[in-house]
Amino acid sequence: MDKQKVIVYVDGFNFYYGLRKNRWRKYYWLDMVRLFESFMRPNQELVAVKYFSARVEDDGKSLRQNAFFQANQTNPKFKLILGKYLRKNFKCKQCGFLNDTYEEKESDVRIATQVVADAFRKNCDISIVVSADSDMIPAMELAIEEKHPVFAYFPPFQRSSAIASMFTSVIRMERYESRFRKSLLPDTVTLRDGYELTIPEKWKAYQTM
Repeated sequence: MDKQKVIVYVDGFNFYYGLRKNRWRKYYWLDMVRLFESFMRPNQELVAVKYFSARVEDDGKSLRQNAFFQANQTNPKFKLILGKYLRKNFKCKQCGFLNDTYEEKESDVRIATQVVADAFRKNCDISIVVSADSDMIPAMELAIEEKHPVFAYFPPFQRSSAIASMFTSVIRMERYESRFRKSLLPDTVTLRDGYELTIPEKWKAYQTM
């Protein structure tokens, strides 16, 4: 009997900001495919992890983010889909202080498009949406209306009551810390061109705290 094909759609920034909480920064250097393979049942096969993000502008963060992307891209099941990261002027209403802030754009639309397209094209039998962003709801509803099974996973320490109300249960990923621990990338990852990529020093320090 053929296994059910599963595609996982990860809201990258939502996932990242979840890891920033409660000392989970030690899991930044994460093998995304290995992590979600640990959630598969015996009758399921993970065919892709579609990771939606955008490139940040800060030099240090950009280098660490790019290292994470490159390390994960050694696995052909990891599919990186990039949106935009835009700078916005922010003014404090209380003191008038001006500062720059950044806003990630397009990921919610891209995730929605991919979920619906894959469901209608029958690229998978099951979709797992990893996000606590309620903007995902219309796409999830549309896929479900077409009798396509959709499951919701909340990134660590992230919640959405609107998404939770759609399902009898939602996976809360912080309850599975042992799977994160077992899914860390090795300190050195050999890329396809032979280059040896090392875990960013700042992220390695988090693992020893």
